[in-house]
Amino acid sequence: MKFDKIYFLGIGGIGMSALARYFLHEGCAVAGYDRTRSSLTDALSGEGAAIHYEDDPSLIPDAFRDAASTMVVYTPAIPADHSEWEWFRREGFTIEKRSQMLGHLCHDKLVMAVAGTHGKTTTTTLAAWLNHKASGEGSAFLGGISRNFGSNLVLGGGRRLAVEADEYDRSFLRLSPDIAVVTAADADHLDIYGTLEAVHEAFAQFIAQIRPGGALIIKQGVDLRFDNPSIDIYRYSLDCGGDFYACNIRPAEEGHCLYDIVTPDGIIADCRLGIPGMVNIENSIAAVAALWCADRRESKPFDHDAVREALATFEGVKRRFELYINTPRQVYVDDYAHHPEELRAAITSLKAMFPGRRLTAVFQPHLFTRTRDLADGFAEALSLADQVVLLPIYPAREEPIEGVVSEIIGDRLTVPWRICMREQLAETLAAMTTDVVATFGAGNIDACCDAVALTLKRKA
Repeated sequence: MKFDKIYFLGIGGIGMSALARYFLHEGCAVAGYDRTRSSLTDALSGEGAAIHYEDDPSLIPDAFRDAASTMVVYTPAIPADHSEWEWFRREGFTIEKRSQMLGHLCHDKLVMAVAGTHGKTTTTTLAAWLNHKASGEGSAFLGGISRNFGSNLVLGGGRRLAVEADEYDRSFLRLSPDIAVVTAADADHLDIYGTLEAVHEAFAQFIAQIRPGGALIIKQGVDLRFDNPSIDIYRYSLDCGGDFYACNIRPAEEGHCLYDIVTPDGIIADCRLGIPGMVNIENSIAAVAALWCADRRESKPFDHDAVREALATFEGVKRRFELYINTPRQVYVDDYAHHPEELRAAITSLKAMFPGRRLTAVFQPHLFTRTRDLADGFAEALSLADQVVLLPIYPAREEPIEGVVSEIIGDRLTVPWRICMREQLAETLAAMTTDVVATFGAGNIDACCDAVALTLKRKA
């Protein structure tokens, strides 16, 4: 690449920060803007990136003001009237979306891309860990912070590259993977797509871009158009059959399970995933299927013992079914779920892990449009809990919509509920009768986790 300086607009995003880390590792100078300081931006600053938090072209470092040596990468969350973006466009800089840059980096790799409206971050991270532990190779761009790797970027030997293929803004259509996993294709991002049919059409196009001789691994029951006769197609499920699925699932200690994984050429017996939850067992099956396809594509042996060991040592992803407390008197889990189907899967898993115990679900809706479009689904999923606490909507990139507030979910709930400001969450939970507590949301609810954990530990 002819550029030795990369400037990121929205450098603190989970996908953008992984790219920034990659270019720092490659020896490029890195700088950028983000609206909010965070642990991710602090880490990047510590690694050498120059970051500021005010939209002001005068704050762009002098070294990054030369269009001949600097490339600009931006996230779709950056508004079109952002003054720094306008300055770069006016000055004739080369500017690319994050997804375009990721597509360039995938060019000469064996790409294992995980797409889906939910489940993709844990599945991608599992695939990266399986590559590392079972095959001894592979890099990855992840949509969360892996606890095993301590990062959202994995740099390893070999050609394998695991990437999270994000459907937002149709970003995943910049990728042409060798192996693609599709975990779900539910109605989401309707502010972008408009209809579920348009969502399905985008996923069908993604499948059509799988490279000849490649493979699609798709969850049983996901109904999409397959217009790519040059690939193999495999189905996976938790325990409902297909080419890859679990059988002989039996309970183990602390909410874990033992299970066997059925593959097209044999059974991997006595698996135990390092993190609890039935939804994570399902994700592990998709990741094992991706590893099986990658080994087959490279004519490598598929080692059952190595897979079993890798699954057992998987530590999960921060904010994905993250277990803070697990005692007979109090349990606390935090999860990134922000779609009705994600909430349904997480709550169902918690109910199975802790049968007979009372579940308090705390939910911070993410985006006004998503809340408006999916209010019925949110209420149906949250009503699986025993009581619900709702926080105000986290706006992210959106302006408020008149009449769209968290109460439109609450009014549809069939269980007791209340509204609470984020800053008062720990205090509110302290005054409530709690047993199993789960916080959900993709906004800034995670800023409460330590305070909530401390409050519930005192109860325990």
